[in-house]
Order: sequence, then structure tokens, then C-alpha cells
Amino acid sequence: MGRTHAKNVPAKTLGTQGARLVSMLYERGRVLFSHADVEAITGLAAKSARSLVAGLVNRGLATRLQPGLFILVPPELGREREYLGNPYLVARELADTPDYYVSHASAMDLHRMVTQPQLTVFVTSPKAIRPRTVLGTEFRFVRCRPRDLFGIGELWVTKTERVRVSDLERTVIDGLRLPEHCGGFTEVAKGFWMRRDAIAIPKLVDYALRLGVGAVVRRLGLLLETFEIDAPAELARLRAALSATYATLDPTLPAEGPWLSRWRLRLNVEPDELRALVGT
Repeated sequence: MGRTHAKNVPAKTLGTQGARLVSMLYERGRVLFSHADVEAITGLAAKSARSLVAGLVNRGLATRLQPGLFILVPPELGREREYLGNPYLVARELADTPDYYVSHASAMDLHRMVTQPQLTVFVTSPKAIRPRTVLGTEFRFVRCRPRDLFGIGELWVTKTERVRVSDLERTVIDGLRLPEHCGGFTEVAKGFWMRRDAIAIPKLVDYALRLGVGAVVRRLGLLLETFEIDAPAELARLRAALSATYATLDPTLPAEGPWLSRWRLRLNVEPDELRALVGT
């Protein structure tokens, strides 16, 4: 049966200038690109560069992700015209600063600490960045203090591109600080359990103490104790940092349940429930 083509959809054809631009973008690994990239590659003036990009978008050779940010549509997608590409690369471009890192549930995804697909991309930065939705994917930006930019590395997310992402230990700490960005405390606990053999417990405690957030110290102490992690010296370091105030174990749930004085926590998730979740 012959293929029916949609009417009024321009064919994905390229003029000489457009072909050169697309070729150069691929050569430079810039599948995500801006008007400034186009001006630099072609030598065109701003108005002409914008016109050239508009032609690529109209022909379905590129997708406009936001004003001034575009992505090449892979040829193998045929007549597909809306293409997001790798969401973590898009997040990097939306952050538009070297002081960023993929964080929370998104970092858990990159570190293989989740079992469910992630529909929201989380990025942390000292820069105030408004949330936005691009082609159905939500991008949320968590603001942090400049001094809290630590525990960050890079991971390859495509064959040619890397993004900044919290390391394993920092990912756990961020999850303990803001469980709501990870699906709740139980999801953080499951992620910790999945990668427990690769997590350096002394570094985990170092990060908790460096961050200096009491709720993180409390939740980490209970997490290590619940999963019977053999690290008495690290537990002692955490206990020494406790103050008299209490925190809820999971701030995404109602503040109810018994009080645990040893970690200054209100247990609105029972440790037995956590152990059952991971099958310990």
C-alpha cells in the first residue's frame, strides 16, 4: 500500500546553505544549537541566520525548543517534526550556566537508582531559573547556595555529550533534603539500597555534615541504621551533629506517627516498611 503524505507539510529538503549548516552542526556535535551558533558557522548576519533557521524548522529539519534554542531532527525520524532529543542535554541548555547539575530524581535516573520512567527533569543551580515544559517534558530548577555546589561530576548521556550531575553520594543527600523531588523518602531509600555497594558511606556523611541541614543528618542516620549499614563511626558522627529539634522522616506525608528520640525524627514511615520495600 502506498504511503499517504500529509498535505501542506514541506518536504525535508535542504538548500546548499542549509545543508552546509546541518553538516557543520553535526560535525561540531551541536545537535542543540542557537542563533549565535548559526551566525558563527555561516558568517551570516543575525537576520539572515534567523531566516535560515526558520527554514530548517519549517521543513521539519529542526525543532524549536524555546526562543533561540533549536535541535536537529535526526533523518531517521522521517516526517516527525517535534523532537526533544536527550532531555538532560536540553536541561543543560535551559540552565544556560556552568553552575548547574542534574539532580534529585533525574540524577537517580542517571545513576540507575529508579525503576520507573521519569517525566520531570530536575536541575539544581544557584541561578534563579523559571520552570518550563518543552514538548511535554517538564523541567524544574531547584535553587541552591553557591557554596553548596559540591559532590558533582559528569556523565555521558549520548555518544558525544556529557552533563554535570550529582555523584552517587550527593544524589542521596539531595534526596534526603528534598524527598518531594524524588517521589518521597521511600523512593530515596530504595535508590540507596539499589546502589548501596557503590556508595561510600564516609563521603555520604561528609556531605551531610558539610551541607549542614539538620533534617538530612537525621534522615541519613535512620537510613543507615534501618538498612544495618556497618559504619558505627559514621553513625556516631551523625549523632554528634544532632540538635534538640525534630523533623518528619518524609515531609511529603502527613506529620503523624511515633517520635524517635535517638534520631530526633517523627516516623511517618515505619522502618519496617522501608525494609519490606527492599526485601531485607
